[in-house]
Amino acid sequence: MSDLVVRRLLIDLSTPFAVRWNGGDAFRSAFFSALSMSFPVGEQYFIDSVRTGLKSLPEEKRAPFAAEVQGFIGQEATHRRIHGLFNEHLIAQGLSNEIERRGLRRLKANAHRDLRIHLAATAATEHFTALFADWMLRHPEALEGSEPRLQTLWLWHSAEESEHRCTAFDMYQACGGNHLWRLRVFRYITITFLSDVTRQTVRNLWQDRALFKMSTWRSAWQLLFSKDGMLRGNYSQWCDYNREDFHPSQHDASRSQQWLLDNAAQFSVVGAASPAT
Repeated sequence: MSDLVVRRLLIDLSTPFAVRWNGGDAFRSAFFSALSMSFPVGEQYFIDSVRTGLKSLPEEKRAPFAAEVQGFIGQEATHRRIHGLFNEHLIAQGLSNEIERRGLRRLKANAHRDLRIHLAATAATEHFTALFADWMLRHPEALEGSEPRLQTLWLWHSAEESEHRCTAFDMYQACGGNHLWRLRVFRYITITFLSDVTRQTVRNLWQDRALFKMSTWRSAWQLLFSKDGMLRGNYSQWCDYNREDFHPSQHDASRSQQWLLDNAAQFSVVGAASPAT
């Protein structure tokens, strides 16, 4: 268990940005915009799952988790808010947030399921975001040419995702989750997460009139499937989750820690979130 720091990002998101905000690259812009469009609903789901998990524990088992869960909720709530502001500009550009609507429908359809299923889904998605986050910190060139405020937004989010990568996993274990269901839900999340992001990216590219351009798909290959691309370069770490003895702390978080140290002027520390009760 660890205390997670809640930070307020010191950037101004009131000024609009271009549709191809990521260095003028149509695919990189559409792809990262698709990810952002999924975040507010996803972050709220993670908050609700982990908060409910903490409440479900016997009182004597809550204490070791309380501070970390408070910090997790604070960080995720901040991500939800800042990406909500980012997404307002995307909607103003004419993009349609279908990934959010699809996510809300899926959450409603599965609301009745056992809490451990929701925690397993949260832990699985957090594994994805932690892998992508560490990749972003290794490859800041994925944001090359974008405005400094937007680079800061994405790298700050990446650093905090890496920082709290263990919280949902530990809560799932504490609530009695087993390895078999962790794997089943992980495979389901792999399919739904990647398919949802792909569909939203394609929708964004269609809106940008860049869907059928060769330059778009050259960029996609470079970003995702090159030797150390976001998907190909993370495959072995994705596979790690299938091991029965896996724990997220086994993956290195030093880049996250270093980025937060080097960029302390970009945010203010506001302490822990309100109690997770």
